[in-house]
Amino acid sequence: MAKKPYGRETRRKVGEILRKDNRAKALTLLEQIPDKQLIGHLFSHFYNNDELIKFRSITAMGELGKRLAEKHMEKARVLMRRIMWNLNDESGGIGWGSPEAMGEILSKSPELALEFKSILFSYLDPRGNFLEHEALQRGVLWGLGTYIGVAPAEMSETTKTLIFSYLNSFDPIKRGYAFRALFNAKIFTSSIVPENILSDSEPIDIFTDWKFVTTPISDMVLI
Repeated sequence: MAKKPYGRETRRKVGEILRKDNRAKALTLLEQIPDKQLIGHLFSHFYNNDELIKFRSITAMGELGKRLAEKHMEKARVLMRRIMWNLNDESGGIGWGSPEAMGEILSKSPELALEFKSILFSYLDPRGNFLEHEALQRGVLWGLGTYIGVAPAEMSETTKTLIFSYLNSFDPIKRGYAFRALFNAKIFTSSIVPENILSDSEPIDIFTDWKFVTTPISDMVLI
């Protein structure tokens, strides 16, 4: 019996590639897997208990979204709609990794950003499609920070105010991700940082390039 294209062997292969420490090599190997197969397996790793593998799969999804947009825009739109569906209550799921992936894709495809950036921003807005799940709010802050890193001019006053409020969150990850987003938007410089962030010694893990870096929030400006 022929192996199914979405079967265990491909999933195992994707998992092995995501565990490779060489980012460029891993992404090149993933690119050799047919896009239609790769999409589903990357989505499955959004739910991986290993946060490193989860974030690497999100990074890979950003590259895949870019490729799709360059080759076949409608397929890229379908991917974006699938991500949005994962964040819809009617999907029956929680949508782990989806806002982060949306930010990754939009940061790499200006064409997709024109169409979908407002959706990403709306996930933080109580008057929009606000995501109440605490862990998903972390994801939105990360996704926004990633997108804003390449398009700082897209940070509106409304979004800036909303993100600023998370600098005082009881959740250190939200504080760190909020600072990252504001720093990427060039709201702060290395010499102008809020006092509560400068004195925030809580360590958090920040995904940088292809690995996690553990750092006190106060030192994030140095990353």
